[in-house]
Amino acid sequence: MSYYTPQGGLPPQTALLTDRAVVKPAYTFIPKGVLRDIVTSNLPGFTDTRSWILARPVAGSATTFAQLIVEIAPGGGAERPEPESGVEGVVFVTAGALTLALEGERHVLDPGGYVFVAPGAAWSLANEGEEPATFHWIRKAYEPVDDVPVPASFVTRDQDVEPRAMPDTDGAWATTRFVDPDDLSHDMHVNIVTFQPGGTIPFAETHVMEHGLYVLQGKAVYRLNDDWVECEAGDYMLLRAFCPQACYAGGPEPFRYLLYKDVNRQIRLT
Repeated sequence: MSYYTPQGGLPPQTALLTDRAVVKPAYTFIPKGVLRDIVTSNLPGFTDTRSWILARPVAGSATTFAQLIVEIAPGGGAERPEPESGVEGVVFVTAGALTLALEGERHVLDPGGYVFVAPGAAWSLANEGEEPATFHWIRKAYEPVDDVPVPASFVTRDQDVEPRAMPDTDGAWATTRFVDPDDLSHDMHVNIVTFQPGGTIPFAETHVMEHGLYVLQGKAVYRLNDDWVECEAGDYMLLRAFCPQACYAGGPEPFRYLLYKDVNRQIRLT
């Protein structure tokens, strides 16, 4: 498995200022070249840590979630990463080794490590290694439903979950699903989507779910509303609800991305 991880730094003063970054009413596109030192944020409660905040609930951006890339230096971490009791989260490690304490159990997460953190769970993070540890952290306010249990926390790995081929694609398009899509306990899914070179989304998906989409590996041309945008490992796309989307995957390696979507809830009107 290959997972692109930003390194920060700044380009030279001779670099051109033009890039692919764009914010439109239907979508936001943040290319990997934007993730520099100057746009990092500190997080209260964390030591020796910096983060790139990719999405947050704000006008013109996400409405249901926040997404961060977090880098913890050796010796750093947080005793209580999540400050809000009603918030669930997913942690996905892309580089280094991250030590997680979750509900009294200790786990060492390597690249590909995946954690669902239930709302209200007791957990902590630390980098006990010698290299920076980097992970995606997706946070959402959990929406409870009467007579539906709150989901439990769990730890797994990308390498241990078999991707499921999409119907009628001969394996060209597959999804690594970390939870059962029919489990109403979960009101968000964070999956990994894989296209083999030449694979496509063969129609313009238009749906109520909004997406956070971070390219882990490979390259493609992605349809965002009425634009076709070239994307590659390290780029991030935020698709607001009903934004049409499709893609053509380029070669020579698989095109893979970490995908957030909100699911399994009625539309609230009051």
